[in-house]
Amino acid sequence: MTALVDLPDLASVVAEQPDPLLFATVSGAHLYGFPSRDSDVDLRGAHLLPVEALTGLREPEETRSRMWDRDGVEMDLVSHDLRKFVRLMLGRNGYVLEQLLSPLVAHTTDAHAELCALAPGVLTSHHAHHYRGFAGTQWRLFEKSGELKPLLYTFRALLTGIHLMRTGEVVAHLPTLLGAVPAPDYLAELIAAKADAEHGPADGVDRERVHADIEALHTVLDEAETATALPGAPTAFDALHDFVVRVRVEGPGRVQSAGEEDGQD
Repeated sequence: MTALVDLPDLASVVAEQPDPLLFATVSGAHLYGFPSRDSDVDLRGAHLLPVEALTGLREPEETRSRMWDRDGVEMDLVSHDLRKFVRLMLGRNGYVLEQLLSPLVAHTTDAHAELCALAPGVLTSHHAHHYRGFAGTQWRLFEKSGELKPLLYTFRALLTGIHLMRTGEVVAHLPTLLGAVPAPDYLAELIAAKADAEHGPADGVDRERVHADIEALHTVLDEAETATALPGAPTAFDALHDFVVRVRVEGPGRVQSAGEEDGQD
């Protein structure tokens, strides 16, 4: 479990949730490796609705979303019921895989560990489409806003996608990716610059060079997708089905929160 440094107390946030959480992790800029002094905290997770919530006449609250301020820090919490979370995993959703596998863990359970172990069975060559699309959206946002944040998000998405296609490993941390995937040498400077402000401008960026580098990485992602050893469809559907049924009946198992030592409740 990775310690959550320079973040507010997240254990109390977890304790406030109305249904048991299987896990809660930090995503967003903190996970991607370029948080700013004024970055909000993106807390993501999966909760477990009681059986009666899924078998009655009322529509279940499968997704919960909340934004609030705590100790001067903006908090953003999104949690899905386990069944919906696993369906998103099977839908080739890179976001939920990054959240599930995030090393910034605020709360975990035995079920969380088991779900992480099943995650490789949902990885496919089609996840390249997710990262290609996310990079395109963020690039258009950069062109419109001129902010550094969407530019870094663009590079991060492309490098994560390339690394995934080549290795079958989900890595969302941009500084780590810079040592694993060939990337422009100025990215380290951009990461350092973003520390000053979450929505600061991309001052001094050579847009023509950056555009050329982005296009080149799109080509690398296309080539990596063509050559990948990842399958074309998930292989873990049955195992995940059994997992969801069992956890719904038995509960999430042993609980551990951030700051606790492994092996302790």
